[in-house]
Amino acid sequence: MAKQLQSYRSIIGDKAVETILDKSRHLSGKRILHVNSTRSGGGVAEILQQLVALMQSLGIDAEWRILAGKEPFFKVTKKIHNSLQGQAGTLSDWEKEIYHQTNSYYADFSPINHDIVIIHDPQPLPQVHLHEKTQPWIWRCHIDLTRPNPDFWEHLRPFVAEYDRMIVSTPEYRKADVDVEQHVFQPAIDPLSDKNRELSGRQITSLFQKYQIPRDKPLITQVSRFDPWKDPRGVLEVYKKVKATCDARMLFCFNSADDDPEGVRVYEEMCHLAADEIASGDVLFVRGDDPLLVNALQRESSVILQKSKREGFGLTVSEAMWKGTPVVASRVGGIPLQIKDGVSGYLVGPQDIDAAANRVTTLLSHPKKAGIIGRNAKERVREHFLITRLLSDYIDLFTEVLESKQYQPTGTRATALAGMVINAL
Repeated sequence: MAKQLQSYRSIIGDKAVETILDKSRHLSGKRILHVNSTRSGGGVAEILQQLVALMQSLGIDAEWRILAGKEPFFKVTKKIHNSLQGQAGTLSDWEKEIYHQTNSYYADFSPINHDIVIIHDPQPLPQVHLHEKTQPWIWRCHIDLTRPNPDFWEHLRPFVAEYDRMIVSTPEYRKADVDVEQHVFQPAIDPLSDKNRELSGRQITSLFQKYQIPRDKPLITQVSRFDPWKDPRGVLEVYKKVKATCDARMLFCFNSADDDPEGVRVYEEMCHLAADEIASGDVLFVRGDDPLLVNALQRESSVILQKSKREGFGLTVSEAMWKGTPVVASRVGGIPLQIKDGVSGYLVGPQDIDAAANRVTTLLSHPKKAGIIGRNAKERVREHFLITRLLSDYIDLFTEVLESKQYQPTGTRATALAGMVINAL
């Protein structure tokens, strides 16, 4: 038991490991359920993969389930995701029906008798209304809620109100119009995963050769899904400005998530926009399905560029920082929590192409300065954004909700809100 946690001693120290072991002992045997909508692709799945394993290593009976849906459902939930981040639009009656029916079908075949339930993001949000609620339910929202589309938020707010706790990534994402206690948990990376563990120079060379990535000039990389919020068009514009003064190559390392149907369309658009640069070899598109490849790219790149328009947190920023690679990123969402501007990276306005290009050029032109920023970045991640800190946050919350016993079972708040939920749908 807890053997897996012991592996982190050399990274976080003996005291941090012993603290986690001590405060988790009373949770041994407790049944904890996590539910999200995809097992691969995106930061949520990556966090859950290791977080659940760490909980199990402490003797906690942690389980991870996937709400499996078909393409129409994920088109609807991606629309919900985009609208919660501020995109205009409305849900049709048919889209509301798809959303509710998929959740209802899943609930019929997924009984819940755990001590605590954690629902991740909007896709399985209605599950709280579809089960006999005899335990604390927690909604973990990983996306940016600062300026949600009011119509969509009103559809979802009655469901959120049925939860006993809500977790967001920054204080700015808290919602004052729901009577739910809200906590701030900043996401984190696993330093021992294939994506983040140490690699030798020989391993990096082998991976670059395997994927036929040239190393004849400095590499600027963006690691992300092809998603409009990640602003790949803006990244390409930044690169063109950098290219005018620095002979560098741009690499888009992308993957896809099962619950994100927009990726193919954005990828095709980018292939068209960057056709000339792709033909000359100045722009490369590489699938990031191999975590070791992503690791190697983040280590070998001269600069990581994360020019998002909105970003719930942006784990790829911490991933690159952990490898000591300087990052130029947008001042949006959870990214400013990770980067101290000018010290552990650079922050720019999400629409400021010139500023982003200038910062990238500065890092390419001043390798000593880039090295200092990279070292500062690694230490910042060590102090604040490792998976062991997130594990500790969850242990504290589990202890609190189980000891307080302040949760609403079915028959109280859920019944009172039933009419509101039906109207919202």
